Amino acid sequence: MATIHLHQTTSLTPAQYIAGLTDFGSGRSAVFGNSADEYLKVHLLGRADADVTEGSGGVWERLHYDWSNPNHVVLTTTDSNIWGGASGHDYTFIRHSNGTTDIDVVVTREGKNLKGHLLGLILETIGRSVLVKAFANSIKAIEARNGVLALPSAA
Repeated sequence: MATIHLHQTTSLTPAQYIAGLTDFGSGRSAVFGNSADEYLKVHLLGRADADVTEGSGGVWERLHYDWSNPNHVVLTTTDSNIWGGASGHDYTFIRHSNGTTDIDVVVTREGKNLKGHLLGLILETIGRSVLVKAFANSIKAIEARNGVLALPSAA
């Protein structure tokens, strides 16, 4: 099982990032590159949870989104063509007095077949940078959508 930890600091509030994360409208792929519009299907949308199928490039998963806690969002994989039931995404938000928010994400990938096991291994090793870039791009897109100034990149 692959477990990838991601971290980013932003000027977004947790609510602003969560609003972007849970916007399942067309154009979602501009914010989340691994969520192509042709894969996107919202099965159920509640006030603080959703049941959504999304994916890209031949990989799809059905996720239960739970954002009932304003500082912690959990996406649990309920079905997929390659990921098992222990897969998902866990977002934790820590708001600071200086107006910044730390976003910590734990991505868990349990392969349920050979393709899933191989892709999980790739993501945990050489493919981690792809997830880091995708996460940073999602934050930049949501910052732009909200008119929030991006923080300078740490070099």
